Formats: sequence, C-alpha cells, structure tokens
Amino acid sequence: MDVKTTPDLLSYARETHRKADAFLVKRAGQWVPISIEAFQGDVERAAGWLRGQGIGRGDRVLLLSESRYEWAVTDLAILSLAAISVPIYPTLPVSQIAPLVRDSGAVAAFVSSQGQREKIEAVQGAGHPLRWIWMFDRDGLPAQEGGGAGGAGGAGAARGAADGPGPDDVATIIYTSGTTGAPKGVMLTHANFVAEVKAATKAMQLREDDVYLSFLPLSHVLERCSGFYTMLWAGVTIAYAESFDRLPYNLREVRPTVILAVPRLYEKVLSRAHETAAGAGRFTRSIFSWAYRVAVEWGRLADERKPVPPWLSLQRAAASTLVYRKIARGMGGRTRIRVSGGAPLNREVGLFYLGAGLPIFEGYGLTETSSAISVNTFERHRVSTVGPLFDGVEARIEPDGEIVVRGPTVMKGYWQKPAETAEALQDGWFHTGDIGEIDAEGLLRITDRKKDLLVTSVGKKVAPQPIEEALKASPRIAEALVVGDGQKYVAALIVPAAGATREAIAEDVERVNGPLAPFEKIKRFELIPNDLTIENGFMTPSLKLKRKAVLDHHRQLVERLFHGA
Repeated sequence: MDVKTTPDLLSYARETHRKADAFLVKRAGQWVPISIEAFQGDVERAAGWLRGQGIGRGDRVLLLSESRYEWAVTDLAILSLAAISVPIYPTLPVSQIAPLVRDSGAVAAFVSSQGQREKIEAVQGAGHPLRWIWMFDRDGLPAQEGGGAGGAGGAGAARGAADGPGPDDVATIIYTSGTTGAPKGVMLTHANFVAEVKAATKAMQLREDDVYLSFLPLSHVLERCSGFYTMLWAGVTIAYAESFDRLPYNLREVRPTVILAVPRLYEKVLSRAHETAAGAGRFTRSIFSWAYRVAVEWGRLADERKPVPPWLSLQRAAASTLVYRKIARGMGGRTRIRVSGGAPLNREVGLFYLGAGLPIFEGYGLTETSSAISVNTFERHRVSTVGPLFDGVEARIEPDGEIVVRGPTVMKGYWQKPAETAEALQDGWFHTGDIGEIDAEGLLRITDRKKDLLVTSVGKKVAPQPIEEALKASPRIAEALVVGDGQKYVAALIVPAAGATREAIAEDVERVNGPLAPFEKIKRFELIPNDLTIENGFMTPSLKLKRKAVLDHHRQLVERLFHGA
C-alpha cells in the first residue's frame, strides 16, 4: 500500500505483519500480548470518541503521560483526525508546562495520573482553559461509546467524519528542551515521520521477529519515531517497561533483541557490573579489571582497523566466558542491536562494548530532523562517530564547522516563530548548531555544539564537550561543565559523585589533562552541589545541563576560578 501519513503506518503494519504480540504490556504481574488488530481497534475507538468531543483538523491536544500503551493509542487517534498531538515531558513542573500550553493553544489533554492531572488543572487555574482532561489511570482508554471527560457535546456531530491528514499536514508540535533560551515548538509533518521511519528501518535492519523494550520517554522524538513508529512499521514487538526503576527486571523478563537508549544506560550497566565485581572480593575485582582492559584494547585495535594479536584474542575469549556474557545477560541476553542516541557516548565505553562483542551503534539527530539522520550499522561502524547518513539525507560542513542538513525528514518550521524558522532553515538547509566533520569513510562525527565553543583570550578555540565527557567517565564525577570563554585558561565546575573527595577528583582532572593540548588543559576547578534537576531548571527533560542556567547560578564561583586568590 502507498504509505503517506502516520496512520498509514498502522494500516501497513496490520496488512503486512498480522502479529498476535504487536505489543506487550505488564498487567497483574504478567506480560500480556496485544495483537495488531486489537491495537488498531483501540485507536479507531479512541478516534471516534475524540471526534465526538469536537476534535478535528488542526486542533492541538496535549499528551502529558509516562510512556505506556495508552500513549501510543491516543497519539495515533489524534493524528488520524488530522489533529495535532503536543507531547510534554511528564517530569516537567507546572511552571514549565504553562508556557507550552499557552503557546500551543491546546484545546484538551490526556494525562496519565492524578498527579499529572493536577499539573494541568493548575495551568487551567492560571487562565489557560481546556475543554476536558482525560486520565488514563482512572478512565482507561477512550472509546466511541464511552464518556467520562465531559466537554464538547454535539460539536462532533456537526463536524461529522473528519477528513484524514495529508502528508504535508502538521502531525505534532514537539517543544525542544533547550539548553539555552526558551523552548521552541518544532512542527513535524506526517511526511517527515514516514520518511524517517522508512530510512531508519533500512539502516537498522529490523526484523519481524525482533522484540523491543520501550523505556525512554515517548514525549522525546527519539523514542516516539524510532522506538514507536519505526518498530510498528517494521513489525517489531514493542514491550512497555513498567518504569525506569524496574528496567533491570524488565530487561531480563522481556529479553529484547533491540535496545534504543541514551549513553547513560550503557554506562550504568557497566558501572553496575564493576560494583558487583568489587563487592565480590579482590580476586573477582581483579578478573573484572583485566577483562575490562582486554575489551578496551581489543576494541581499540578493531576500531582502528589494526590486526589483533593472537594472545589478545585468546584473552578475549576467556574474558567473554568469565565477564562479558554476564553483562550481556544484564541486558536480557539476546540483544543483537544496541543503539545509543541523545548525547555523546564516551569513547572508552564504546570501545569496551565493541571489545566485549556487544557493539553499540551510536546515532545522531535532532527534534528538527524527526529523530536520527545517521547511525552506525553492522557494515559501517566506528566508535566515536555517529555513522553514515540515512538514505535521502544530505549533510555538509560549513566553513565554521557547523553541520547543515537537507532532506525529507527536516521539520516544517517552528510553531508561530517565523523569524526563528528563517534563521534555522536557509535555502532548504537546516542549521543544526552542532560542529562536526565527515571522514574519508563517509561517517559523521560530532565534535561539539557551535554555541558552546569556548574562545580563550588568546584566540584558541576549545570544544568543551569532549573534555566534559572524559571527566564524566570517572565514577567519581557525576557532572562537569568546562568554562573559559574569553579567559586566559580553561577551568571547570564539577559535581562530585557520592563519597568522592577533592583529592580523588584532582587526580581525575590530571588524567583527563594528559593528552590535551596546553590551551585545553583544565587549570582550576571547583566543586558544586549535586542539585542539578529538571525541577529547578538546571537540566533539560532529556537530562542535559542547561549551561546558561548553571553558569548564571554559580556566577561568583566562576569569577573566583579566573580572578580569585
């Protein structure tokens, strides 16, 4: 069939895959399968109910919920009516939700729980009325014959069976989390999503017998497009994790073949293995340390396309039996595709997993590009790159190093922000704000954020992100912020991990300084409290530091780094 819109993806999945376990949901302690036919029925009944409430073309409907089956159903129901879904991170406080509700002009909301309902009610009380609020925990899924939310009365009857969406219609407005400045509403069309899904499926080589465990927020474009629409189209079974806290158990229960995660998950799996080994005594700890070194060295040689000595291969085989297989079991024991996105993966972590026989395929994309534009693959893989570009996507490097992108996955623009749209989209090219390069193998490498580049007082340019990632590779450092724009040297604000001493962190700083150029080395550092949260405005919902907010809050400390005693 000719797939042009997001609802077409569901129709295609039903015609092509006919899966009895298209979804898996944990209910009463058991993983319950939901067929593709049942899912489509749920979507159609929810769409009928929405139509009866007067929802139609162009109406914006909020989705404020943790990732769950009901999120998927209502999202596609909204889109099938040519309405626009507006996902909001469930971790956001009322103060950050209110401007998004106001800016989007949303007319109604789906929420997961009483706590999320209270947030929306607080926003309504501040003068942003909605027609109705539907709560999944209380009301379940909306159905055409049902009610329970009150609202528009006979408006739906007057509107009748609304026309479905067209390819160029806006499907969603996703607000960028924004490490600097106010969030902008990214308008993605149905054609954007369809192009992304087709390209991602081909690059990732997904199969109908794959099983995917969904645990990232569906409010983020990475999980929504790559983890929902793409898996649906490819016929992959989607299991919804109970919660992030339950993730280790769910991984062992579901035993996914595909994992899509942020780097922090892979780092935590490795850190947990290290802690387990350390707690088991000196001998086990030494075995783990040896196996770690073997994996990193084997991974380095393989990544650099150099021959691996026979003695190292023999050690790797022994380490696989003793250590690597246990780490694999921690991820379910049968993963064949492990994708990382949303933030840079530490190089040493990537080399370890490669050497352990568990390669991580790092990818790159933005909300404005409908999720990924590139990803490492089985055939083309190199640590510290984000792989080759998707089919149909063009990219070039501007003279200042910025990556610009053109293709069918690039957004329509920013909601009600023509000036910002014109700045970001120039002659059809989207300016990503990221600095990078394309190597001789055609692999894209991200080196930093354009706005984050530091220029010292002597004119030297310093990319802070690689230095920050190297610092955070230490288990003693939770967060790091490299500073020094306009200064004589580079310094850092560091959030220590629990129990870490200044002396130990000083050793980590010296280790990181080792291979750096003289002008890149951290001359001084200060410790700051571990109070950087989404709620207090220091982190984005995707857990990235808001540099400006942190620096403004610690302005005096930064001054002391450069002008203190």
